Amino acid sequence: MIYCNRALNMRSISAVGFDLDYTLAQYRPETFELLAYQATAKKLVYNLGYPRQARILDWMFDWKYMVRGLVLDKRRGNILKMDRHKYVKVAYHGFQELSREERTATYGNTLSRDSYDEPDYALIDTLFSLAEAYLFAQLVELKDTDPELFPSQPEVYCENDVPVVPTYAEIYKDVRAAVDLCHRDGTLKQAVADDPSKYIYADEQLISMLKMLRESGRLTFLVTNSLWDYTHVVMNFLFSADKNWLDYFDLVITASAKPSFFMDGNQAPLFAVDVKTGMLHNTDNGTPVPQIGLIPLSTTRQASKVYQGGTVSHLHKLLAIDAGAQVLYCGDHIYGDILRSKKQLGWRTMLVVPELDREVELLQSSRAVQKEIQRLRHSREEIEDELQKLEWTLKYFKGTKEEESPLQEKREALQRERDEVQKSHRTMQRKFHEQFHKTWGQLMKAGHQTSRFAHQVERFACLYTSQVTNLSCYSPEKCFRTAEDFMPHELRDEFTGQLVNLECTR
Repeated sequence: MIYCNRALNMRSISAVGFDLDYTLAQYRPETFELLAYQATAKKLVYNLGYPRQARILDWMFDWKYMVRGLVLDKRRGNILKMDRHKYVKVAYHGFQELSREERTATYGNTLSRDSYDEPDYALIDTLFSLAEAYLFAQLVELKDTDPELFPSQPEVYCENDVPVVPTYAEIYKDVRAAVDLCHRDGTLKQAVADDPSKYIYADEQLISMLKMLRESGRLTFLVTNSLWDYTHVVMNFLFSADKNWLDYFDLVITASAKPSFFMDGNQAPLFAVDVKTGMLHNTDNGTPVPQIGLIPLSTTRQASKVYQGGTVSHLHKLLAIDAGAQVLYCGDHIYGDILRSKKQLGWRTMLVVPELDREVELLQSSRAVQKEIQRLRHSREEIEDELQKLEWTLKYFKGTKEEESPLQEKREALQRERDEVQKSHRTMQRKFHEQFHKTWGQLMKAGHQTSRFAHQVERFACLYTSQVTNLSCYSPEKCFRTAEDFMPHELRDEFTGQLVNLECTR
C-alpha cells in the first residue's frame, strides 16, 4: 500500500526517478548489515589501531537492535529516540537505559533547546547506519568498563606524550572513518558483487512496474551514488529475467554524490560512461565531446544514457524537464534522497520504508489494545481533573472539620484510583510498544506523539510505502489523496473518525 501525505496526481508527473540501494535493491539485513558490521570492526582493529585484546573482532552483532530515526549523542555516548517536538522519550547510554530522572536532567532541564543536529549529534536516518550505531554503543560500553584498553596507539590520542583515552565523540569519528574505508576500498561492494543473492532480495515486480510506467508515457531514470561497475552488477541481478536492464531507463546517473547533486551552486562535471569498458568521456552538458586522437565514444544506444557525476541541472536538460513538480523521485534516505530534492527543487517524492509492512501488520492486529490504552488515558485525565479541582476546593475550604472530612476521603479515593489507572496505562502502553521493538517501540511513534522520524516523513515525503514496486498496484493515472487533517479542537474518535461531543464539567 502507498500512503499519502500530500495530494499527488500522477497525470502531472512526466518522469519517475529511483535510487538504487534500499529502493530498487532491497538488502537482506541479516546478511548485509552483519557484513557491514564485521568489515567496520576489522578496519577499526587493523587500520585504526583499536585494541586486539578487547576482542572486538569476536563481538556479536544483533541486526534487529537499532532502528531508523534514532539520534546519537556523540559527546555523551547516548542513543536517543525523540518525538516530533524533539523531546527525548527514550535514552540509552551504550546499552544501559537512562531513567526518567536521568533523561530529564540531561535533556530536559536546560535554558535553551538543543537542535540535536551535527556536529554534536548524528542521525540514524538510513538503514546503512544501523551497524555502525550498534558498534558505537558497544565501544561506549568498552570505554566505560575497560578504558585502559584504548590507548594502544599513543600517537593517535596523547597529551604531553601521555596516552589519553579517546572521548565518545572521537570514538564515533573513528567508527565513521572505518565505515568510509570500507566504502572506499570496495570491501562491502565486492562481497555483494561476488554473491548478490546472499545480500539482496530478488523482486520480480520491478520489470512490470517499469514497463507500466514507460508504457504510460513516463520517462524513467536512475540516480545513485554507486559507481557504474557496482550499479551494473546489482541491476543485472535484479533484472536477471531480462539482462538488458538499461532498456527500462531513459537516463542513468552514477556516482551522483547526493545530496550535493541536488544543491544550487554545484558545478560537478558530467561524464559519459562507456557501458562496455567502463571508461569515462567528457561531455558538454551531456553531449559527448569529440575525442581528438583517442578512442571514440561508443555509439551504442546504451552509452548515450549512462553518465557519472554531474548535477540536477544536467538531469533536467537531458530529460527536458521544465518544472520540478513534473518529477516523482523514489528513495530511502530522508536527507540524501527526499529532503533535498523536495526543498531545493520542488520534486514530488516517495520514501521507501521497508520496516513499514511489519509496523502496519502489528497495528492492525492490536486495535483492541489501542482502544483500551485510549480509554485508560481518558480515564486518567478525567480523574486527574476531578482530583485537582477537589484539591483546589480543599485549599480554600472554610467549613468545619466534619464538613471537610468527606472531601478528604474522596480525595484519598481519587488518588488511589488515579495511581491504579496510571500504573495500568503505563504498563499496557509499554507492552504495546515493546511488541514493535523491545527497546525503541514503534518506528513512527514516541509515546503518544509521532516520532521525529515520522515527522520528517510527514514533512518531506509526498508518498511513502514499504517497497517501490507497490507503484505497480496502482494505475499510472492515479490521483493520490491525503486523509483529512484535524486539530485538537476537532476531537475525533481514534477508530471511528466521528466527532466526539464533550461537555465542559463546571
